Amino acid sequence: LVTKNVTLIKLFGMSLNKLGEILIKQGLLRQDQVQAAMVEAQRSKARLGPTLVQMGIIKDSQILRALEKQYAIPGVDVSQFEIDSSVISMANRDFCEKNCVIPISKAGTTLVVAFADPSDLQTRDDLRYITKCKIQPVVSTESNILAAIEKYHPAAATDFTNKDADEEAADDIQFGAGQSAVEVGTGSQAEDAPVVKFVNGILMEAIRRRASDIHFEPYEKKFRVRLRVDGNLVETSSPPTKTGPAITSRIKIMSRMDIAEKRRPQDGRLKIKLAKENREMDFRVSAIPTMWGEKIVMRLLDKTNLQLDMTKLGFEDEDLKLLKKTIALPQGMILITGPTGSGKTTTIYSALFEINKTDTNICTAEDPIEFNLEGINQVQMNPEIDLNFSAALRAFLRQDPDVVMVGEIRDLETAEISFKAASTGHMVVSTLHTNDAPSTISRLIDMGVAPYIITSTLNLIVAQRLIGKNCESCKESVQVPEATLISLGVPKADIPRFQLFRGRGCATCNQTGIKGRLAIYELMPMTERIKQAVLEECSTTQLRQICRETGVRTLRRSALLKLARGQTSVEEVLNSSVKEDVND
Repeated sequence: LVTKNVTLIKLFGMSLNKLGEILIKQGLLRQDQVQAAMVEAQRSKARLGPTLVQMGIIKDSQILRALEKQYAIPGVDVSQFEIDSSVISMANRDFCEKNCVIPISKAGTTLVVAFADPSDLQTRDDLRYITKCKIQPVVSTESNILAAIEKYHPAAATDFTNKDADEEAADDIQFGAGQSAVEVGTGSQAEDAPVVKFVNGILMEAIRRRASDIHFEPYEKKFRVRLRVDGNLVETSSPPTKTGPAITSRIKIMSRMDIAEKRRPQDGRLKIKLAKENREMDFRVSAIPTMWGEKIVMRLLDKTNLQLDMTKLGFEDEDLKLLKKTIALPQGMILITGPTGSGKTTTIYSALFEINKTDTNICTAEDPIEFNLEGINQVQMNPEIDLNFSAALRAFLRQDPDVVMVGEIRDLETAEISFKAASTGHMVVSTLHTNDAPSTISRLIDMGVAPYIITSTLNLIVAQRLIGKNCESCKESVQVPEATLISLGVPKADIPRFQLFRGRGCATCNQTGIKGRLAIYELMPMTERIKQAVLEECSTTQLRQICRETGVRTLRRSALLKLARGQTSVEEVLNSSVKEDVND
């Protein structure tokens, strides 16, 4: 039998002993089972792995886990996701079959290759020479690799570049990052894989339901998928737990991430072209390692939903006039504040769109660039080459800008350059993560910005949140006790003018009663009284009191105006603003 093994090694490239030893060592098989399978493999001129599975001795998934453990590199079920034809073509069928390997993705000059035997250094060197790429190995089973070779060679090119697919498939979409794209449609080979079908279906469902984010979450006994719709996370169809790693790998490949790296957070981007609707959708993708695997969050960036008309954002008339007047000034600074997901980007883009004229040079430093705006010079930050906000700002000042937008003021260096630009003939717009407008002053001082610099440069602070809108299809009038409205901050004399509604829940709003969102705002102009308070280093509480005395409308007051008009509900007011904003 040992002599026959030598012959088999020569015939099949990978040591059959090695796979057998791995399975025996890990207690998955007995020696007699491996020997019986080797005899059968020799008789049928097949590989040991497929033979073991065909004989029912072990499952392919068990072999994959054993190989992953043995080689301490990621294991990939290559049968579960689509491979780009341009990647497949980098190694011909004969080479792949002989060495039981298959290229599965390419990022820059790195080629990810699935090996049945990742310890085969000679094959790695051959691939490096053939493809002129750095080889990143992952491990897969012989059965999966051989099935993938059969699937993609030699018809891969026509399978994935069928230009008639738009006419033949009802839900065709194109996936791509950068300049490349892969067309996937109903009836194509790529859609034969259940994981590909599932991921495509989730993306289309998220687009249809106008979700802002998709969460793919692995747990010990469950793989959960949730969509954030109108600010609320709702669970959608969840796949079998065992398919979680394949789903994660599929998304990471689509987003041009390193699928071999599972220990560190990664970021990627994905562009989808909806052929029938003739529009594009961008996804910003984030992966983080958790106890039970990698969690993926995809943020949908739909340019068609970008609201650039400032009159429709939710500003009250006097607030909108103030913002428009301030953004049109020749110099100074405007800060938009609020937590992640509060609509700051939309407000900034709308303000820039308002002043985007042929005689205005606008430069933006963003991380990431969420939407492309024609006529505005947008720069993507890249920490790998030390292109950060402060470096971009320095460069902008040599580009004769009129308006500069900084994605976020995160440190003193960026703050100092921003304030310097704002004081030397430029309008600077940026963001901060603070709870309300008065606390922004404290945040800047804590960061190290001198109060006199703040008062001489800062023109306006805009704090904002998003509040759910009552569903127009099912909203109904409701009665709320006076005490409840008073506790919200409604003066007793104003209670009669409040027309209260709440969504009952219907198919249109997924039974939530909420359909769409509006922004609520708190605009704090730097009046002389507020400047004096800043110079005197008053506390945030004192600044809030001054704001209320000078007529600044707080976030709670802004929410109450929406409530009075029947646009939102009492519950949404409570969720979007805090009682401390109210002048008791």
